[in-house]
Amino acid sequence: MSDDSSSPTRTGVTVLDEVTERVTNLGPRASLALATVAGLILLLGVLALLGAGDTVFAVLGLMASKSTLASALRLSVPIAFAALGGIFAEKSGVINIGLEGLLIISAFGGVYATSVTGSVWLGLLGGVVASTLLALLFAVVCIEFRADQIIAGLAIWLIALGLAPFASQIVFGSKNSETVGTFPSMQAILSDSGIPVVSTVLVDLLASLAELPFFGALFEASPVVYLMFLAVAASWWTLNRTSFGRWVRASGENPRALDTAGVNVSRVRYAAVLLSGVLAGVGGAALSLSLGQFVGNGPTMVNGKGFIAIVTYLLGNYNPIGAMLSTLLFAGLDALQLSLQGQDVLAIPRPLVRTIPYVSVIIVLALFGRTRLPEAAGEHYESGEE
Repeated sequence: MSDDSSSPTRTGVTVLDEVTERVTNLGPRASLALATVAGLILLLGVLALLGAGDTVFAVLGLMASKSTLASALRLSVPIAFAALGGIFAEKSGVINIGLEGLLIISAFGGVYATSVTGSVWLGLLGGVVASTLLALLFAVVCIEFRADQIIAGLAIWLIALGLAPFASQIVFGSKNSETVGTFPSMQAILSDSGIPVVSTVLVDLLASLAELPFFGALFEASPVVYLMFLAVAASWWTLNRTSFGRWVRASGENPRALDTAGVNVSRVRYAAVLLSGVLAGVGGAALSLSLGQFVGNGPTMVNGKGFIAIVTYLLGNYNPIGAMLSTLLFAGLDALQLSLQGQDVLAIPRPLVRTIPYVSVIIVLALFGRTRLPEAAGEHYESGEE
């Protein structure tokens, strides 16, 4: 394989072409969105022929509404961050199915840190710290003591599922915490920046763009939504354009070759798992601080988002951009079913409406779920082994 940096003829156009090729070359997942849209159009057409024209137009109206897109973006944040974390861990050879647990512990950690410090940004940091510490425990058990990664991941989930509500009961007197601060809007952040052009012209521009139908939701989103898109781009760049990314991929594909090259495989895997804890921590803290409260009843407010994240990065074939597209698909369907329940458009029981995103994901996974796992995923390796 040739080194990109050694090519003297690389230009901005060449790099752009390479990026475009990588974005579009997602295998069967590149056609996922088109196939889904085509299926929805076909379904709506059948409903129209059956005389359900009013229902069709009502559903289309909800799909094209700004509130549905806003809800989809909000629901995407914890799933996308957890999926990015899972990509780094599994690419390095460590299967981290404990993402659900990392989201749970960081959701509580974010709220607790916010209640102590009074700052949502310090609360976000607190959630990241809590998740990273739990990820460190997982890494030590799996890498140092060679535990079964699936069992260890389930243990991390169960620990968080019990620990977070218990801690909330101790600290707040209830499994559901008191209400703390939430993230300010981007317009509020820019207005308080003190920079003349930013606090006036840019704020007015965002306010104007926010009035656009449907796409206006992009310009009045929470700061963590923009952070999510930035994290996706940064993750893609790290995996494909940095030495660390090459080490991570080699650790999951051929750890012996990486060891022979003089790179400590265990350290790379530790770093990748800890990075998964950082990313999942941002997602979990963003989830609770967007609501301003930790909900610990039942499966907690996380409610399976960590497991959905695993599905999204598998659908995306370990590509951060593919995982983001898969996340938006699920979150969009989830937002749509919430709108359908609120408007009571479909004449079917609400429990069935709630299954729409999950059934859709199962169908998509069955049709497009041809993912190539890293060769050494789940296998233990110690530097110096023969």
